[in-house]
Amino acid sequence: MASFKKIPANNKQGYKWICTIEGPPDPVTGKRTQIPRRADTQKKAEERCKMALDELLKHGNNTKKVKALTFAEVAQEWLETYSKGKVKRRTIRQREVQIKSLNHYFNKAKIGTITHRSYQAALNDLDDHKYSSNTISGVHVTANMIFKYAIKNKYRLDNPTIDVVMPKKLQTVEEIENAVIEEKYLNKQELEEFFKAVIEHGEDQEQEIFYLLAFSGMRSGELCSLKKTDLNFELNRIRITKTMDSDNMRKYELTPPKTKGSVRTNSIDEFVMQMIKEHLIRQSEKKKIQKNLFEDYHDKGFIFGNDDGYPFNSASIRHRMARILKHTSIKKKATPHIFRHTYVSMLAEAGVDLKTIMARVGHDDEKTTLNIYSHVTEQMQENADQKIKNYYKDILNLDFLQRM
Repeated sequence: MASFKKIPANNKQGYKWICTIEGPPDPVTGKRTQIPRRADTQKKAEERCKMALDELLKHGNNTKKVKALTFAEVAQEWLETYSKGKVKRRTIRQREVQIKSLNHYFNKAKIGTITHRSYQAALNDLDDHKYSSNTISGVHVTANMIFKYAIKNKYRLDNPTIDVVMPKKLQTVEEIENAVIEEKYLNKQELEEFFKAVIEHGEDQEQEIFYLLAFSGMRSGELCSLKKTDLNFELNRIRITKTMDSDNMRKYELTPPKTKGSVRTNSIDEFVMQMIKEHLIRQSEKKKIQKNLFEDYHDKGFIFGNDDGYPFNSASIRHRMARILKHTSIKKKATPHIFRHTYVSMLAEAGVDLKTIMARVGHDDEKTTLNIYSHVTEQMQENADQKIKNYYKDILNLDFLQRM
């Protein structure tokens, strides 16, 4: 039943009517809800109340509340739901960064007022500010998920991210000419120089860490998560079933590897396995002392870690590598990931087929793997042709000799 109240107003008649009707109870709290609307006449006010009630019953949302929702509020609501799924913490952190970029443009904008044009302008602006294509693509993926969530919850009717033009960066001639495949891996001379620097300037555990990275094709996160139970010294094999997701040295999570193909068991050179075996013997002796020094010693069987038993993380491996590179003449932009590509080049030079190589490295970045494999095998073919030419040069020049 509708109730009416007369209130002063700055219109011709000097007053307005507020009509209030009962709405459905709040679906979450079960509390009573009322729908007030005002107009110049009782009839008009009651009509507005009924329209608001029909809209509420049709869409299940309070129209006024929905209209007041900002992009930032909906994005946070979506993120809380998204985080409840089977999503790695690292991925959630990436989504948070991408939402921060979107909030730069839409923070206090009402969720229903963001248009295709304004969203396209935001992407264009990111491109104008020299953000990479990958960064812009990540922002776009997150925005799409947020607006889909908004539509599902009837906060808006359409998705402004649909049919946008994704900014594409054309490579310059200089970039094309400098995009040399050799920059993606270390050649034999560079590898020798790096390991010489590790031996001369490396700290505890670094020799074992970098030899294992170079001769296994592991990701640094996979290496950091290795435990003693993953090692088989009889067969010289290492089982790779997890990776390290870590904010800092003491706050970490072991998660499944990047893809299903990343779960694998690799044969490792016996020299490297012997290095690790000797490392574990030393580690066992040190642990006896460290347990007395650290009351909260983290005894979880990690192969590589700090004095308190907590495992290294990928950031730690990057910093260690950067320090060692300063003692070399290597100018390539090398991170621990370069050892995966180096491993691919080693296997290609050894004549291992592409399918086996892909299985060894866990099917990561197939395009780069194929490019390195093709480059190395093409070089081998050129070398083979030259060897044949040198060895059979007399016969190859026989026709020329006869014409002489």
